[in-house]
Amino acid sequence: MSMNKLTPVLFVDDIALQLPFWKETLGFETVVEVPETEGSEKTGFMILKRDQVEVMLQTWKSIEEDTGWRERSAQSSLFIEVSDIDDIERRLQSLDKVIPRRKTFYGATKIGVRDPAGNLVTFAQFEA
Repeated sequence: MSMNKLTPVLFVDDIALQLPFWKETLGFETVVEVPETEGSEKTGFMILKRDQVEVMLQTWKSIEEDTGWRERSAQSSLFIEVSDIDDIERRLQSLDKVIPRRKTFYGATKIGVRDPAGNLVTFAQFEA
């Protein structure tokens, strides 16, 4: 058995508030978009992709509609490998750094921020 892909799902109140961060700042594109409820104009679920990185956003209302789950205790953290940490740092320059740029003991240069929903997003470039 092999595991070949991890796609995180971030639970948010409003997907529209997330899009400037994911699409404009980081350059992701929408792959899938689903309404929050049948007939709704508000997006409830979205898959975004850039290069080989994919992330799913789902509203709390959509989760409840889909599964009946109402608990809001989930926490999210993402670790994304990148090829150019300098480019990422430039893109994130207007945001507060939760993890200031640093070199790790495992050979990565990394930097971390919170997305608009409060999820920690860490970017890391490994030495070649």
